[in-house]
Amino acid sequence: MKITGQDLRKYIAEMIGTMVLVVCGCGVAQVTGCEGNAGIIATALAFGLTIVAMAYSIGNISGCHINPAVSLGLLVSKKMSVKDFIFYVIFQLLGAAIGCVILLALFGTDCGFGANQVQPAIVDLAGDVGSLFVGFLAEIVLTFVFVIAIIGVTSKQESAGKAGVVIGFTLILVHLLGIRITGTSVNPARSFMPALFAMIKGNFEPIKQIWIFIVGPLFGAVLAAVCYEWLSFVKEKKAAAVEEKTEEAPAEEEKAE
Repeated sequence: MKITGQDLRKYIAEMIGTMVLVVCGCGVAQVTGCEGNAGIIATALAFGLTIVAMAYSIGNISGCHINPAVSLGLLVSKKMSVKDFIFYVIFQLLGAAIGCVILLALFGTDCGFGANQVQPAIVDLAGDVGSLFVGFLAEIVLTFVFVIAIIGVTSKQESAGKAGVVIGFTLILVHLLGIRITGTSVNPARSFMPALFAMIKGNFEPIKQIWIFIVGPLFGAVLAAVCYEWLSFVKEKKAAAVEEKTEEAPAEEEKAE
């Protein structure tokens, strides 16, 4: 697979964007500990506003996916090539790793990297096995909401100017719901690298649950892409039928004359 200079710029933009997301989003989660309503709101805002900032800075270069689940959704929707998908994911993971290194430099041995795992309240409520199912379901649903919003707003030319704000606020929304369930991932790169770095530091719980934060978001993204494509097909089919009837009406009037 040949990589052009423009391709490389796109991939590096994805790496930078993912790095910023991990540093700012996971960094605020580290600082606040997601304690109380204030901590939850601050963390949700950090992730959402980072997306807004990156959308209006690197969006015109790479599309600002900075998330393998988003890239997969757009691949299924035929909005990107297989080559770009592969390299986007590679560079997103590199960016997340760099972000974790920066977090380690900032917070030292106290750094938890904002690693995702099913929250204790859910474990107490549903038990060990049940809580994993709840976490998995939550990541599917939250990612579905996030990705279908992205595909929808980026599919309309007239919405191009406000897409970054819509996407950012959607991410805030899913974080507000999901932080007390799984810490909210909806992004395999954002979860895998923090879990890996946490494991290196001796915390094995996030890596034990990492399948939830990889399979759940990827499945949710595919579901969102398929659902949006079906909805769009139905809409286009109805529009074509209306147009066909409109064209037939004058022809029938001419025959009557």
